[in-house]
Amino acid sequence: MQYLPVGRAVQEYWLDAWQRSILFLDVLRQRGDIAREHNARLAPNVLSFTPELITDGRTLKRPVNYALVRIVPPAGTVIDPNKRPFIVVDPRAGHGPGIGGMKHDSEIGVALQAGHPCYFVGFLPNPQPGQTIEDVCMAEALFVETVAARHPEAEGKPVVIGNCQAGWQIMIMAAMRPDLCGPIMLAGSPLSYWAGVHGKNPMRYLGGLLGGTWLTALMGDLGHGIFDGAHLIGNFESMNPANTYWQKPYNVYSHVDTEAERFLEFETWWGSPVLLTAGEMQWIADNLFVGNRLAPGGLRASDGTRIDLRNIRSPIVVFCSRGDDITPPQQALGWITDLYDEDSEIVANGQTIVYTMHQSIGHLGIFVSGKVATREHAEFATCMDMIDLMPPGLYEAVITEVDENTANPDLINGRYLFRLEARSLADIHALGGNDAADDLRFAAAARVSDINLGLYRTLLQPAVRAMTTEQTAEALRKLHPNRVRFAMFSDENPFMRPVKALAETARATRQPVSDDNPLLTMERAASDWITTWLNAVGKARDTLTEKVFLTTYGSPLVQALLGLGTDQPLAGRHIEHDLLREVTIAKRRAELEGRFEKGGIADALARALVYIRIPERSADERGFTVLQAIRDSRPPGERLSQPALKQVLADQFLLIEFDAERAIQALPLLLANEPELRAAALAALHRMIKASGQLSDEGKRRLARVETLFGSPKASKPPAETSHV
Repeated sequence: MQYLPVGRAVQEYWLDAWQRSILFLDVLRQRGDIAREHNARLAPNVLSFTPELITDGRTLKRPVNYALVRIVPPAGTVIDPNKRPFIVVDPRAGHGPGIGGMKHDSEIGVALQAGHPCYFVGFLPNPQPGQTIEDVCMAEALFVETVAARHPEAEGKPVVIGNCQAGWQIMIMAAMRPDLCGPIMLAGSPLSYWAGVHGKNPMRYLGGLLGGTWLTALMGDLGHGIFDGAHLIGNFESMNPANTYWQKPYNVYSHVDTEAERFLEFETWWGSPVLLTAGEMQWIADNLFVGNRLAPGGLRASDGTRIDLRNIRSPIVVFCSRGDDITPPQQALGWITDLYDEDSEIVANGQTIVYTMHQSIGHLGIFVSGKVATREHAEFATCMDMIDLMPPGLYEAVITEVDENTANPDLINGRYLFRLEARSLADIHALGGNDAADDLRFAAAARVSDINLGLYRTLLQPAVRAMTTEQTAEALRKLHPNRVRFAMFSDENPFMRPVKALAETARATRQPVSDDNPLLTMERAASDWITTWLNAVGKARDTLTEKVFLTTYGSPLVQALLGLGTDQPLAGRHIEHDLLREVTIAKRRAELEGRFEKGGIADALARALVYIRIPERSADERGFTVLQAIRDSRPPGERLSQPALKQVLADQFLLIEFDAERAIQALPLLLANEPELRAAALAALHRMIKASGQLSDEGKRRLARVETLFGSPKASKPPAETSHV
C-alpha cells in the first residue's frame, strides 16, 4: 500500500505528459498552417488595428515596396484634430511588418489613446526590382509630407517613430530633409555599430569573424539578386541558444493550456521572413554593420551630398535598454559622442537629444511589451509637445510613479511623472565603449572586409551568378531552416494530419498534473539544468568569439599589413569639422548678439523662466501643463503657435547661455513696451515655477531677482494672470 501514492504520481504525470506532448505538437501544427496562410496574403502583417491605404510606394517615381496607411481609430476613440499626427515605421530586418501595432497596448495604441491621428509605414514581402536604401528613405520623406498635408490644423509637425532598423532609415531621411519631421523617436535603433563593452555585445564581432561582407554578396548572388530575410532571423536566434532551442519551446510545452495563443501570435510575425534586394542588404552590411559610416558622416546620397546627422533639426528621442543584446545602449547612444566632442557643440548646433534607458527589457520588448507601452511609450506620446519645446541640449527622460509626496499631482497625466534632466557627454561616456585600440581593431576588420569583398567579386562572383537561376534561388529559400521548421509541422506534412484529432481528444479528456507531483518537479529541474548548460555553451561561444576577434584584429602585424598603425588617426571614426556649419553657427550667434535688448512680454517671460530653471537642471510635465493652460487661455488669434513658442524659448535659452548677466539685465527693456502686462506676466511665471515643486536655493535667488526686475521687489500675491504666451 505504501507504493500506491508513487504509482498514482507516475500515472498522473505520464498521462499529463502525453496530453501536453499532443497539444504541443498541435500548437506547432497550427503555427505552420498559420504561417502558410499568413505568407500567402498580398500584404501580410500582424497589426491589430484596421489600416486604410493612403500611398502605395510601388506607384512612386522610384518604386519601393513600402506603403503608408492610416490607422482607423477603434470605436470610442476620440481623435483631436489639433494634435500632431504620429507615424510608426516598422523595421524591415528580416521579419514582416506590424510589430509596432501588434497589440492594442502598443506604440500605435497609446498614440491613439492620447488623441493623436496615427499612421503606419509597413512593407510588402517582396522588394521592387532595383530599389535602394536611398529610394526607401525618399519614399518615407514623401509619406511624412503626405501626413503633414492631411493635418494642416495640427500644431506641430508629425512625430515619427522608427523601430530598430527603421530608426536609422528615419535618421538618414531627416538628415537629408531636415524640414519635414517633428520629434523623432528611435526605439532600439543602432546608430553606432562598433560600440559596445567587452564581455557583452558579441554580435558586433560577427562581421569580422566571417571575413567581412563577402558572404552577404554570396547570399545575394545565390538568391538571384535577392537577399533572404530568413538569414537575419537565423542570426538573431543564434544569439541566445538557451531560449531558441529550449526555453521558448519548453515554456509552451509546460504551459500548453495557457501559452498557445500568445506563442502563435508572436510566431506569426517571427516566422514570416521578407526579402530585400541584394543591393539593399549589401549597402547595409558594408556601410553600417561593418563599415560604421553613418554617425561619422561617411555616407553620401546619390547626388554627392554628405549625410550628416547634425543637420537634423527635430528633437531626437532615444529609447534603449540595458537588457537589449541586439542594440545595447552604447550602439543606441554612441552616435552622440561620434558627432560631438563638447556639450556646448550640441547647444550651438541647436539639437535637442533626449534618451531614456530601461534597466532590463529585451530588444523585442521595447516594441511588444504591454508594460513598456503603458509606461514609457504612453508618457512619450503625451509629452512629445513638451519635448519639442525643450531648448537644445542633452537630456535624460526619467519616469517615476506618482506618490503621496509628489507636488501638484493634478497637473500630471496618469500614474507617472515625466521629467527631463540635463545630462552631459560624460554621462554617455560613462556607459562604457571602445578605446582607441578597439576602434583600430574594428577599422582593421572593415578593411579586411573590403579586400575580401573585392576578391570575391573578381574571382567567384561571375561563376556563382552564372550557375544561379530564379528556380535554384527559390528552392534555397524554401529549404531555409527557418521555413522548414514551420512547414514540417504543418498539415503539409502528412504525418502531422492525425495530430489535430488527437489534440481534440486530449483537450476533451484533459487531466493536468498536480503542481506538487515529484516527477513534475524533476522535469522542471531537468529543464533548469538544460537551460543552464545551453547558457554556458552560449557564453563560452561568445567569449571565444570576442577573444578571436580582439586577438586577430588587434595584432600589430595584421594591422601593419592592412596599412593601419597606432601612430595615425583613424579616418572617419569621428565626424569631421564642417566649415560651412561653423560659419552658420557663428552667423547665428552674431544675430543673437543684437537681440539681448529686443523683444516683448513673451520674450521676457520665456527668458525669466529659462534663467530661473537652469540651476534646477530639470523640467517636468507639470510646468508644461501650466504653460499650455496659460497659452490656451488666450484667444486663438492672440496666442503664440507651437512653432513660434518653440522658437522663442530656444532663442531666450541661447541668449542666457551666451551671456546670462547681460540677458537678465535687459529684462526691463523688454517689459517697457507693455508695462500694464508686467503683473500678469509675473503671475504666469509664478504658476509655471511653482508647478514643479520647491526651487533650489539658487533658483529662489534668481526668482527674487527676476521679481525685482519685473517691478515687484517683494513677492506678493499676484493677480489672476493673462499672458501673451
